[in-house]
Parts: sequence; structure tokens; C-alpha cells
Amino acid sequence: MTDTRYIKPKKSTNLFNEMVAKLTKLGVSVWGSRVLTVVGRKSGEPRSVPVNLLTVDGVRYLVAPRGETQWVRNLRAAGQGTLRVGRRTETFTFRELAHDEKPGILRAYLKRWKFEVGVFFDGVDAKASDEKLREIAPGYPIFEIFTK
Repeated sequence: MTDTRYIKPKKSTNLFNEMVAKLTKLGVSVWGSRVLTVVGRKSGEPRSVPVNLLTVDGVRYLVAPRGETQWVRNLRAAGQGTLRVGRRTETFTFRELAHDEKPGILRAYLKRWKFEVGVFFDGVDAKASDEKLREIAPGYPIFEIFTK
């Protein structure tokens, strides 16, 4: 997969993520944040990162606005992960969405978090046409999660 889309975090992003992760672990969910922990596909060690958990019509999703990130690759390899806020941790499995299933979820994600993640969408926002969202869908992995 040489054409995979991935936007590497800058150092300032890493600092922000560490702050959000610490708050989330303390039980303060920042805009719906959770700490995602997945076993590393190469190291076998747990890897944690803050993520935005999106709920649409009662169904929960994880969207990767930066594309094929390490957490995406690790999640695919592990087949499961955990989400934590405060002391509450839940183990989940998932189903990765097909590209044609993504436009509505991308729209909801952008509506909810454009202020935070809009920079990763190259000017596309929640008002974009379904056609435009379908066009960009391959660059944004989305997982429907199922609590065990």
C-alpha cells in the first residue's frame, strides 16, 4: 500500500495528545475523548492514544482523521482494543467500514469535531456533497465498534 494517506503528528500535537490522554484517564472526557489502547503489531506492547468516539444513531465509531496511523494498523492486526475514560475501561471488537459506507459518518464527524480535525480534511467540511465525501473516504479509516 504505497498510496496510503498518513499525516504524521507534529511535536505540539503529541504534547496536546498527552494532555488529553491524562485528563481522559482521570475521568475528564475532552469533547468525547477516550484513550484507545491496542497491542502493538510489532512490539507486542500496549500502545495508547486519545481518540474521539463518535456516536451516530446509537452506533459507535472510531474515525482516523490522519489516515493510516499506527493505531489503525495496530487495531487491524490485534482485532480488538480497549477504550478508557476514568476508571471505566471497555474491551471492543470492530468492523471496518467500506468506503461507500463512510460519507454519513464523515459528515457527522466533521460536524462534531471540525474545529479540532478540520485541518486534516483539506477544506472538506460537513456541508460537502456525498460525492465529495465518497471521493475522500479511502483516506479515512472508520471502525464500527462493538463492546464485548
